[in-house]
Amino acid sequence: MSSQTITSPHRPAPLHSVGWLHIQDGRLLSVRTRGNDTFYLPGGKYEPGETAPEALSRELSEELGLTVPAGDLREAFVIHATAHGVNAGRTLHMTCFAGGPQDIAPVPGREIAEYAWFDRHEARERCAPAHMQVVNHLIEQGRMPA
Repeated sequence: MSSQTITSPHRPAPLHSVGWLHIQDGRLLSVRTRGNDTFYLPGGKYEPGETAPEALSRELSEELGLTVPAGDLREAFVIHATAHGVNAGRTLHMTCFAGGPQDIAPVPGREIAEYAWFDRHEARERCAPAHMQVVNHLIEQGRMPA
């Protein structure tokens, strides 16, 4: 039997993305793209040839005007969820990273309508399902208050 992966023609390939875990005062930094009412982690999809830290470094610059060198980012965990929004229903593999500067002054880029800081209760009402998985994981790790 071959060890090849067989992809169903009816099931799109999983989405691979990166997200930044930045917590201040017990609240997680979140962003909302223009034309959307749901918040997500800062980050996004890879461009061809990028490593995960490189993709996140680029996304943070584009989305929030932040300079976070790829070498300053460390992988925290991976979330496996169902995508929300434009890609609703697709499998999502989001690699979450911590690191970078603690004292930041985000400036929303052209695709970002706003950023906000959410605790567990606010996130439940305003954020994508994968974002809630991240919040729950951070609470389990003791990095966010319950």
